[in-house]
Amino acid sequence: MAAFRNLSSLVSRNVPRNARSVSLKDLSRGLATAKAPSSLFASLDTFSDRHIGPDDSEAAHMLSKLGYDSMDAFVADTVPEKIRVSATSVSNETIPALSESELFQRAKELGRANKPFKSFIGMGYHNAVVPPVILRNIMESPAWYTPYTPYQPEISQGRLESLVNFQTMVMSLTSMDIANASLLDEATAAAEGMVMAFTGTNGKKRTFFADSGVSPQSIAVLRTRAKGFGINLVVGDALTALEDETLRADLCGVLVQYPDVNGAVKDFSGLAETVHASGALLVCATDLLALTMLKPPGEWGADIVLGNSARFGVPAGYGGPHAAFFACTDKLKRKMPGRLIGRSRDVHGKPAYRLALQTREQHIRREKATSNICTSQALLANMAAMYAVYHGPASLQRIAYKVHSFAQIVKAAVETYGYKAVSSQFFDTVTFDVSGVAKDAEAIHAAALAAGINLRRINEHHVGLTLDESVGAEDIVALINVFASAASASPVSLSDLSSTAPPVAAIPESLRRTSKFLPHPVFNTHHSETEMLRYIYHLQSKDLGLVHAMIPLGSCTMKLNSTSSMIPLTWPEFSSIHPFAPKDQVKGYEQVIKELEEDLCKITGFHACSLQPNSGAAGEYAGLSVIRAYHESRGQGHRDICLIPVSAHGTNPASAVMAGLKVVPVKAHADGNLDLEDLKTKAEKHKDNLAAFMITYPSTFGVFEHGVQDACKIIHDNGGQVYLDGANLNAQIGVTNPATCGGDVCHMNLHKTFAIPHGGGGPGVGPICVAEHLAPFLPTHPIISTGGDKAINAVAAAPFGSASILLISWAYIKMLGGTGLSDSSKLALLNANYMAHRLSGHYNLRFKNGKGRVAHELLIDLAEFDKAAGLKVNDFAKRLQDYGFHPPTCSWPISTCMLIEPTESETLEEIDRFCDAMIQIRKEAEDIIAGKQPKDNNVLKNAPHPISVIALSEEEWNRPYSRQTAAYPMPWLLEKKFWPTVSRIDDAYGDLHLICDCPTVEESASSL
Repeated sequence: MAAFRNLSSLVSRNVPRNARSVSLKDLSRGLATAKAPSSLFASLDTFSDRHIGPDDSEAAHMLSKLGYDSMDAFVADTVPEKIRVSATSVSNETIPALSESELFQRAKELGRANKPFKSFIGMGYHNAVVPPVILRNIMESPAWYTPYTPYQPEISQGRLESLVNFQTMVMSLTSMDIANASLLDEATAAAEGMVMAFTGTNGKKRTFFADSGVSPQSIAVLRTRAKGFGINLVVGDALTALEDETLRADLCGVLVQYPDVNGAVKDFSGLAETVHASGALLVCATDLLALTMLKPPGEWGADIVLGNSARFGVPAGYGGPHAAFFACTDKLKRKMPGRLIGRSRDVHGKPAYRLALQTREQHIRREKATSNICTSQALLANMAAMYAVYHGPASLQRIAYKVHSFAQIVKAAVETYGYKAVSSQFFDTVTFDVSGVAKDAEAIHAAALAAGINLRRINEHHVGLTLDESVGAEDIVALINVFASAASASPVSLSDLSSTAPPVAAIPESLRRTSKFLPHPVFNTHHSETEMLRYIYHLQSKDLGLVHAMIPLGSCTMKLNSTSSMIPLTWPEFSSIHPFAPKDQVKGYEQVIKELEEDLCKITGFHACSLQPNSGAAGEYAGLSVIRAYHESRGQGHRDICLIPVSAHGTNPASAVMAGLKVVPVKAHADGNLDLEDLKTKAEKHKDNLAAFMITYPSTFGVFEHGVQDACKIIHDNGGQVYLDGANLNAQIGVTNPATCGGDVCHMNLHKTFAIPHGGGGPGVGPICVAEHLAPFLPTHPIISTGGDKAINAVAAAPFGSASILLISWAYIKMLGGTGLSDSSKLALLNANYMAHRLSGHYNLRFKNGKGRVAHELLIDLAEFDKAAGLKVNDFAKRLQDYGFHPPTCSWPISTCMLIEPTESETLEEIDRFCDAMIQIRKEAEDIIAGKQPKDNNVLKNAPHPISVIALSEEEWNRPYSRQTAAYPMPWLLEKKFWPTVSRIDDAYGDLHLICDCPTVEESASSL
């Protein structure tokens, strides 16, 4: 205790005298702020009071500081009058509110409406076994699901290390040179591979060939993507079709599945040679568990390898979210889509991880990008990686052997009844020709359904089945007896099967794996639950999430991810459902989806909704594809011009290019408002070919523009459609909506506005809502029909995208109700404007409206500090880490700015704490400007300050400020301090020395 008292006294002497003190009153808020119930019979567990940070008195305090006596008066000055909607449009009358306990009971009721059949459907989806240590401590842990994408690596080293484990796992199992940190799903990963092959020829070759053994959902997504790029997609037998010389002459790439959708394991090495001789790329979709037994694609010539990692411990969840993997050869690494984690070092030479090759990202490349990927499936990738860490190579191989052996037993037993397996070479999937025994395939399916089993429906003569880790001995007995019943044969028992000889592998020797995999120490160490638990907690201790502090990232809406809305997610009634299960087995999910679509339409003012897009950028692409289909239906398919303001979200231009549109930028005025004259001029110039206008509202400059309806009218008058980017929808609910603003289609980020966690960089959901005339074109799906009667092809692998996490947004909306949703948006606006008020005079607020108001976020310009003291945006960001905060969005949408968004979930105390930190950093910058600190060696340039730096000896401490100033600049840091684990990371070094896998045994040993 004496040591602590000494440290306290040292810190107290260095605390700024004018810093805001934290009183006992500030800390006593607790549960006492919950409003008194309206009657004795009213619920006490209302969600709105828990979700919205400021209570009534705090809101009144902020309003008074801004000069208002009511919320209505404040909103009137913030949101243009002509776009405001009736207070009853989103209210408890239109969306009734449920208490937390009522929501729990409702979710249970809907869960019971789903039938728990055992699914052997396969097609890339499995009944994964989630190790409890991973389920409880990662999937259900806010320390893992509340952080943001690791753009600030000094406070993200834990999940960065785990994502490197994921990359390493993929590289090792596929035998490829490099892998990214995950993509959205297998089908969209296949589409990314196709586009890589196409752009690799600079568009000179336009034919991409997909083998007929590729899963139908992947082919459907390929068709959608191919259309936007003008790619000629051909489907057929890849092993024979390439004999056509004409086809080879225009070939940019070939996609095969290994094993294929029907289970067959084929040798594609000769095909790879043919493809390469044609100057094309071979893309291979595969299965990670199968690759523990099969010769990996990297050893037989694949250029790109992709697939779904979900069978490594991620629930089926009615289709997702799941982490797709994507790996390629070294020569393709700078063209690879998605996020890539690389090893670098900090300024002191300490190894550290970071996002590598960030200049590939679409925010930078805009319309020159060929992919709009702006997220990944980080949480699910981390689960898959931890699954591999927990099991290790030996256990993974044992699991694979058991699955394969069970598949062989089933095949052998079923064939005794006269059915014929289509292929004798397989891993876990067998397709049977039933025509010689049963009347038709329907007879088999009827017997299966009677036994509580789902098989894959193929056609009238064939059925398929896929086994996985969850299948036990009793399951294979029940499965065999389905075929016995349909053949009018006697059932078998487990004892009948026990006497069978151990099966011989149904994999040809030439395709059996002989190479070692996962030799790295991390995959061979943490196999007891004790060690696994400690490893998980060790990594999470390095990452700042919402469990620690506000994450005020502009355009990211890092609000509360409530526990009450997360709980149903992992219930088996929802998590174990196959995405292609018959509709009568998913009545619970069907109702959740119906209610969510209806509520989103009420909120946006639109007519219809599709929940299929599984990210915000995917929603942009889907919405623009719907617009293109609408124009084509009217004989105006030539319309291909998309106008995009410079203030629009960074993914917009990339999405437009993917949809086959040509981007024309539109200027903004110095005050941040859209230049309507420039818009009008360009709309009229391109009126014969104008397809769409993309606008983010409020703009990424942080203001509600008064001319949004005028802008939309200009577009409509010239034959175009308006796409309203819903990234900032959190500012709109109950005060305006995209339809009233003049839009025809919008996407929403359910992981922003509607409280799905960001998961450290995914998952996300980006549904689209559309006006009535666009509803017929909403996307369909080849297995489960969705969308309108003129639907575009699928944009995601599963019919309803990342369906399981739709439960979170459904619960969030139901618990808040319409009034709570509206109140949330108003408090988001108030928190941002109060923050702007507190920071004014200290920082230059770049944009505000005529009443001095911002929207739900504010843009501060730091250019003056560069001129006066050589301080960059990054210096302020890294210094904020020392204060225990995640920095705001940096250098976007303007390179010299920070974009700050507090959200409605933050209390006045937390907002003041952030403002105090920013004001104190401003004073530290002033000391540098005044010459009190050198420009090249000061508390901002040297930030952040991890413990390793604070612990330097007196001889090593060569800084003109004290350790206390570095680590404890504010008094509350004594009680609650989050430490960065490394010093500032050297980005250039990491890109020049690109290493994207785990340390080897030798590297680990040398570091000891």
